[in-house]
Amino acid sequence: MMRYKIPKLPLSTEMETKKILKQAILSNTKLGELKGLIRSMPNANILINTLTLQEAKDSSAIESIITTQDELYKADLYSQQMVSSAAKEVNTYAAALTKGFEEVKQNNLLTNNTIIKIYQGIKMNNAGFRSTPGTTLKNERTNEIVYEPPQTYDEIVGYMGNLEQFINDKTISDLNPLVKLAVIHHQFESIHPFSDGNGRTGRIINSLYLVQQDLLDLPVLYLSRYIIRNKATYYKLLQDVRDTNNWEEWILFILKGIELTSTETIKLINDINRLMKEDKQIIREKCRKIYSHDLLNNLFKYPYTKIDFVMKDLDVTRPTATSRLNQLADIGLLMKMKLGRDSYYINEKLFQLLLTEFHLEAEKVDVINSDG
Repeated sequence: MMRYKIPKLPLSTEMETKKILKQAILSNTKLGELKGLIRSMPNANILINTLTLQEAKDSSAIESIITTQDELYKADLYSQQMVSSAAKEVNTYAAALTKGFEEVKQNNLLTNNTIIKIYQGIKMNNAGFRSTPGTTLKNERTNEIVYEPPQTYDEIVGYMGNLEQFINDKTISDLNPLVKLAVIHHQFESIHPFSDGNGRTGRIINSLYLVQQDLLDLPVLYLSRYIIRNKATYYKLLQDVRDTNNWEEWILFILKGIELTSTETIKLINDINRLMKEDKQIIREKCRKIYSHDLLNNLFKYPYTKIDFVMKDLDVTRPTATSRLNQLADIGLLMKMKLGRDSYYINEKLFQLLLTEFHLEAEKVDVINSDG
C-alpha cells in the first residue's frame, strides 16, 4: 500500500470541469429553492429540532449506531433517562450539531476550535486531535489496511490549519462553494484528525459550511441519508481520489447528493407545512379556545411532546399545559402514552411522515471502516 500524500489546499488540479460545472448549477439551484422555502416559513426554527435529530440518527447509522425512531424521540424527551446507548449517541450528535450551528452563526467562521468542540460533543470527552501514531483504516471483511492517515500530531495540526484557512479565507480559492465543500469533506476525512468520530464530525462540517457560506440559513441539508443509500460508492470514490487522483467522480457524487437531498428536504418541509395547516384547522374547529401559534409549533418541534415542553413554550402552568394536551389527545390529534410516571404525547402523523421519509436501509457491502 502506497501512503497517500495529502495535498495542501488549494489544489493545483483543475476542479471545475464541464461536467462538474453543469452539475453544480443544478445543485445550487435546488439548494437555493430549499433556502427560499425555509425563509418563507414563519416558524422555520421548528425544523432545527425535528430534522437535526433525524440527521443524527442517519449519520450515526453509517457507523452502525442504530436506533429506532421511537427510541430516538423518547431519548430527546427524557435526556436524563436515555432509552438505549444508541439513542444516547444520537442525542449527543444532535446537541453537537446545534452547538456548532450557534458558533458559526455568531462568528461566521468554521474554525478548528469549533470542529474540536463538535467532536468533543459527539464523543462526550475533552480530547483534541490525535497525538498517538498507529491509526489505520481497514477493510471490514478482510482486515486489509486500505489507507493510513497522517500519524503525528504536528502533521495533523498542520493539515487542519491549512484546511481551516481554506474554509474561511475566500481570497485563496474561487471555486464554486459546493465544489469546495466536496474538497473540504475529502480533505477532512483523509486527515482523519480524531481517534474516533471523524465520519460524524465531517458530516456536521458539511451542514455548517453551507450555513457559513450563506447557502442556507439553517443546518437542515444533510447528506447522511444519501451516503447510507450509496455507502459502497461513497467509500470507493473517497479512496479513488487517494489512489488515482480521480477528483471529478468524487465531486460529481457529492454535488448530486446535494441536489437529491435538497429535493427530498423540500418535499419533507412541504409535507410538514401541509400537516400543520391540517392540524391548525382541526384545532380551530374542535378546540378553538386553546388554539395558538405557539401550541401548534410545539406539536411540530418533535414528533413527541410533553407537559414540560408546553409549559415552557407557551409560558403556562402545569394544569393548563396538561389540559391542552389532553384535549388534543381527546380529538385524536395526539396519542397519549406513559413512560414511567410521566405522560408523553405523540404527533402520530408527523411521526409516520418522518418514518416514511427517512426509513432507509444501509447497503450491506464491504466498506472501509470509517472510524465513526
